[in-house]
Amino acid sequence: MMAAEGRKVWMDGRLVDFADAKVHVLAHTLHYGVGVFEGIRAYPTEDGTAVFRLPDHVRRLVTSAHLYHMPLAWDEAAISKAIVETVAANGIVPAYVRPLVYRGEPALGVKNSQGKVSLAIASIPARKYLGEGSDKGVRAKISPFRKPRSDAMPSYAKACGNYLASYLAGLDAQHDGYDEGILLDANGYLAEGTGENLFVVRGGTVYTPGLESDILLGITRDSVMRIATDLGFSVVPKLVSVNELLTADEAFFSGTYAELAPLREVGQHKIGGETPGPITRAIMAVFAKATVGADPRYAGWLTPVPGMRPVAAAPPRAARR
Repeated sequence: MMAAEGRKVWMDGRLVDFADAKVHVLAHTLHYGVGVFEGIRAYPTEDGTAVFRLPDHVRRLVTSAHLYHMPLAWDEAAISKAIVETVAANGIVPAYVRPLVYRGEPALGVKNSQGKVSLAIASIPARKYLGEGSDKGVRAKISPFRKPRSDAMPSYAKACGNYLASYLAGLDAQHDGYDEGILLDANGYLAEGTGENLFVVRGGTVYTPGLESDILLGITRDSVMRIATDLGFSVVPKLVSVNELLTADEAFFSGTYAELAPLREVGQHKIGGETPGPITRAIMAVFAKATVGADPRYAGWLTPVPGMRPVAAAPPRAARR
């Protein structure tokens, strides 16, 4: 869990004190899960704080809101500006940024499409979602809970209610002593972790479940695919079976919250010979550089936060690995 702490929250166009960021107990989103959100990270760089892949996150937020009939009063440029403003107002780096589109007025009834659509943005200290597993390797289990089909709950949208299955899968894994759960799709192929996309490495090729497995199109997933391709590895989105995972040379999770985290074990099966494996390690190294502006190939992925210097300066580029 990440600590919910900060100084200011942006709410419908103004920054309010963290303790005053409240909505009504009968808010429609609270009762029915009809809301959409993003998870975004801001990192320290040599040139100050920067938000990672901000335009892509904002575009997905707007698309998700459209899919759930939640008309926004702000365009992508205004939302991006508000996110940068919120990061600066909190002065936290590295930061985890959470924009949320919701209906916060008291209004019950499932078919509510008339209530005010609000936008809130918080910026809190970033933590490692998977704890020590992010470095030493994650122990995961195949969950008894499945990823909902997109014709039931659209996977293209990062919607609040979509995460109920993830919640159940995560608690089930935790109760059984694992770090994370892996959800299968409706046909029994690999889909996702509870909040991450999944990659499997076999014979030097990097595989990842595709759209046919009702996955969220992760932005970190897209970053990994670009980096892996730039490193010369073949990347193949496809249906991936459980057996392919259990006999993989390497496997890892990707996500804004989790960043990149290698899988060490799935159930009683050890994955590969070392954790992380060589291909995973190579991708992780480039990704780490990309987030802090140390690789010029990915400079376009960073949006600077004007006037905000990092709390602790990033190490010199030559010293980074």
